[in-house]
Amino acid sequence: MEHPEAHAMLETMARMQESYNTEVHVEWRAQGYPFYRAVWVECAELLDHFGWKWWKHQAPDLEQVKLEIVDIWHFGLSDLLRDGPLAPDLAARLLRAGAHAGPHDAADFRAAIETLALETLRARRFVLGAFVDVLRALPLTFEELFRLYVGKNVLNSFRLAHGYRSGTYDKRWSGREDNEHLVELLETLDCPPESVPEELLVQLGIRYRNRTSS
Repeated sequence: MEHPEAHAMLETMARMQESYNTEVHVEWRAQGYPFYRAVWVECAELLDHFGWKWWKHQAPDLEQVKLEIVDIWHFGLSDLLRDGPLAPDLAARLLRAGAHAGPHDAADFRAAIETLALETLRARRFVLGAFVDVLRALPLTFEELFRLYVGKNVLNSFRLAHGYRSGTYDKRWSGREDNEHLVELLETLDCPPESVPEELLVQLGIRYRNRTSS
């Protein structure tokens, strides 16, 4: 049975992505941005966080892995939105991915990421089925995807507002990347879900203003 809030969650993400893309360029749909290329590059970054080197010990950084999946979803959702209205069953497919996930297997997860990268390059577009398989292989639930997406979308807008496009924004504050600050803040925020974007933006601003150069 479908989660009663699934469509509302998807619509919220779609609205936020539309707003962010419009910040980048008001006519973003007509610019021909290669969202597919961003997807496969993010797949490589994800594997670095998960670990793939057989010649050294590597412990998966699952929080960063999840954020890389969210980055992939930003570009994938943009590709889907550029095509027109989202498929009516999209929320249900994303919801089932987490609900039907099996036990975590590192080899299966790496294979799912490589399949997503390969199919993305072949199709030169976002391949939803391969992305759903990634969610299932980790696993990452739709609810957690939504929570992290909202957080990362707010961070992306924060970056733009503080000079990301001009190159004046520094992603490292006080010795840590802004993604790490984001994860910590998401874990400590105590407010209703609908207030998370505004409160998160406030807290990011406080940390950024009080940052050190180390």
